[in-house]
Amino acid sequence: MLKEFKEFIFTGNVIDFAIAVILAGAVGLVVTGFVNDIIMPIVGHFAGGADFASLMVELDPAVVAADGTVTKEANAIRWGKWLNTIINLLIVGWVLFLLGKAKIKFMGAAPAPDPTADQTLLAEIRDAVRK
Repeated sequence: MLKEFKEFIFTGNVIDFAIAVILAGAVGLVVTGFVNDIIMPIVGHFAGGADFASLMVELDPAVVAADGTVTKEANAIRWGKWLNTIINLLIVGWVLFLLGKAKIKFMGAAPAPDPTADQTLLAEIRDAVRK
């Protein structure tokens, strides 16, 4: 079983997948930083100085002790952070769309696969019905 696992783990697909996952995590951090530190301050500026990350609907207030320490955090719907996440998603989606278009432009579209036996048979049946 260890031999089979070793063969599986060292196949090119698994290693390529692992590299892709690690790169995706790094790209995710870059995009999050870009949105939080560059895009959202600009959007906030044009929205009257609002900091979207701090926008929330407080359901239960925080409990603060007499010495000023917070003993229980506020229970809140943090819709501003969610908005930042949606903007992250849109930016990542846009970048992936552009990368896909660039790949097609520079490498050409992938050739269409040959039809399977079932598809060929169905096409013949369709053509016979048309006649």
